Amino acid sequence: MIEKLKNNELKVAKKIRAVFQVSYKVEAELLKAVDFPPLKRPIEEYVNCSNQFFGFLKENELAAIVEIIDNDEFTHIRSLVVDPRFFKQGIASKLMEFVLNKFKTPLFVVETGLNNRPASALYKKFNFNEVKQWDTNHGIRKVKFERIINDKA
Repeated sequence: MIEKLKNNELKVAKKIRAVFQVSYKVEAELLKAVDFPPLKRPIEEYVNCSNQFFGFLKENELAAIVEIIDNDEFTHIRSLVVDPRFFKQGIASKLMEFVLNKFKTPLFVVETGLNNRPASALYKKFNFNEVKQWDTNHGIRKVKFERIINDKA
């Protein structure tokens, strides 16, 4: 089940941050990152964040989260994280389907580390195309994907 999370409530924000932390530890290992900024995101940033958070609940546990920034022009998937205990269960795909169905913008954007092959494979599966690569000042090679929705199809 997918539901909107009230990240402005401290108790909920702590649960969100806990899932982000365990998921980002795995990503940091995949990217061989020594300094991984997402792991340093303080609880206050979750509580005070105006982005939308949606959680995938499995057996009453918060198994995965997608963080969204959207406006009339585009939807930015800021983060999509799955608790490692729930890897390889199709949950990330269910969250992607949810986002693509819920948000009706002409453009969807997402970024990840280049060596995060599971994330890149997920985005390609949903017809996202690579549009850019660059190096961060933290020594991580990133990749940006976009999916353009053509209503005339």
